Amino acid sequence: MFEWLGQNWWALWLTVFLVFAAVEMLTLDLFFIMLGGGALAAVVADFAGADLWLQIVVFCVVSLLMIAFVRPVTLKHLHKGPAEQRTNIDRLIGETALVMEPVTATGGRVKIGGDIWSARSDSGVLAEGQRVIVAAIEGATAVVAPQSESAVQ
Repeated sequence: MFEWLGQNWWALWLTVFLVFAAVEMLTLDLFFIMLGGGALAAVVADFAGADLWLQIVVFCVVSLLMIAFVRPVTLKHLHKGPAEQRTNIDRLIGETALVMEPVTATGGRVKIGGDIWSARSDSGVLAEGQRVIVAAIEGATAVVAPQSESAVQ
């Protein structure tokens, strides 16, 4: 078994790639798939007749280059998009909310859509019944700001 593996390093590199691909499916961080790309490069090096030490160097160099150059570009493209494609709490930023309980710098409640959220204000006390704009979401708290007079309809 070990004699066969010593003559067929491509099988080990392919197994390493499959393990990295499986871990990537669990993490979705685009890190392990870059290491998998290095393992595939080592498979190519093995088929080209490279010694084991050179295959390891190819694996390391290709993996590091992919992590340094391919991953940031890929992450940037994955995270950009128009506002219509925003999901979850990102869609709430910029929405109008109604103050249900006075909102201060330490707490309060607002109604965003049909849901009641805990809220805090960065701009003083906001009175009950006032319309506000959601500036950010921090955990389960909406950070709100007063709605400008020109935006009130």
